[in-house]
Amino acid sequence: MPEPSPSVGALTRERISGAPGRSRFLIELVFALVITRLPYISVPFKWLESYFHELSHGLATLLTGGVVSHIQLFPNGAGLCFSQGGAPVVIGFSGYLGAALWGYLIFILATWPKGIRLSFALLGSAVVITTLMWGRDPLTITILACLAVLFLLPLKLSHNRFLGSALRVMALMIMLNALASPTVLFGLSGKGDAAMLASQTWIPAWIWVMTWLAISAVMLLLCWRRVDSAAKVRQ
Repeated sequence: MPEPSPSVGALTRERISGAPGRSRFLIELVFALVITRLPYISVPFKWLESYFHELSHGLATLLTGGVVSHIQLFPNGAGLCFSQGGAPVVIGFSGYLGAALWGYLIFILATWPKGIRLSFALLGSAVVITTLMWGRDPLTITILACLAVLFLLPLKLSHNRFLGSALRVMALMIMLNALASPTVLFGLSGKGDAAMLASQTWIPAWIWVMTWLAISAVMLLLCWRRVDSAAKVRQ
């Protein structure tokens, strides 16, 4: 019986690893970048970054002994987390950090072929649970419902390859928005997470902003390294 050709073996390894090729990753990255810049179409994906940002604030609050009252999301992609207690520095720093980390985690999940559908289901369920626990006003509940649909609706699709690509693009958009969002703080005087951290630590706000930018850039770099490593294995 003839041995399988190298191309067949490479294809098999790609299906097992789930990581896209270098070219496909770059295409997905450019596509994600374009989507985040399009009016109206980009709005739900800005909500994604805002959701994970506020969720990270909430989780940091709980982990440091505080209590979360509710979260609030706005159509322009802004958000608020209302809480009491906890460690202010940890809570303040966790928002932009968490959004970047969530984006990277989702990207890694998207390279796990057998877990693609489970990943969508878990993420959609997390949004539903967040709505039940911390959604209060109609606007926030509506935005969270849209995000739940964004994660749960693709489960109706039968092609796992498309689902993996869609999940990777979502992850890249979260990281790109996490990279872009802190830059807005440069124009805010005395407002935002950076200003709060500066008042708590005496470290200038711009250093906090640059730190968040660096973290988001590192997460994107790690995604590339994941793709590059998988490509070398397939060679």
